Amino acid sequence: MQQLKYFRTSSILTMTQTNKEIIIEGNTRAGKPFRPSDWVDRMCSTYATFGEDRKLKYSPYLKPRVVNGVRCLAVDLKLKTVNPEGFAQLMHFAEENQLNVLDDEGNSIAVPQ
Repeated sequence: MQQLKYFRTSSILTMTQTNKEIIIEGNTRAGKPFRPSDWVDRMCSTYATFGEDRKLKYSPYLKPRVVNGVRCLAVDLKLKTVNPEGFAQLMHFAEENQLNVLDDEGNSIAVPQ
């Protein structure tokens, strides 16, 4: 889940870490499973579009995941730049439903704004 970026500064190769994604867990902050259980699929469908071939294509910024046996939604942080309104809606959904949000190291964090 961690992306490493390399860049040159005065001919020395340097490595920095960047947060590439956050995980919205299917558990509330109180530790209870979030219902409906298909919420991840619904979110992915909401951000899907039809391609030129008339087939439904899911957003590359949202990926269903299972982490420690819990259904989760991985959100690529590029979504905030590409679709700020969509990112804000997802974060509002997570906050309103008190869903646990994890950083790229698996630590629980506040819902990003």
